[in-house]
Amino acid sequence: QVQLVESGGGLVQTGGSLRLSCAARGSIFWINIMGWYRQAPGKQREMVATITRNGNTNYADSMKGRFTISRDNAGNTVDLQMNSLKPEDTAVYYCNAEVQRTVLSEPRPYWGQGTQVTVSS
Repeated sequence: QVQLVESGGGLVQTGGSLRLSCAARGSIFWINIMGWYRQAPGKQREMVATITRNGNTNYADSMKGRFTISRDNAGNTVDLQMNSLKPEDTAVYYCNAEVQRTVLSEPRPYWGQGTQVTVSS
């Protein structure tokens, strides 16, 4: 079993900052891509940022320059530093990881339970 446990959401004013953290726990052999996604009310889930095991990052255009994703391979953790937050960043943020549980198994995606980020105007 693999679980992704998120923390760090909350309420912040426009222009403020938050840091989200996610830890992958359980039977894990290898994690390739880790990332953060978000879903606002009435909208589809969208990619925020992803990071490969060797540190290559990818950001959605609206997050570039404001958000920074980082990871610790040894600890199986991924963080998202969010600066200059805007009301339109309000959403539930989900951690995602492509996990290979054993040397013989195929990688598959796992999701966290989600953490609410609310940016007030």
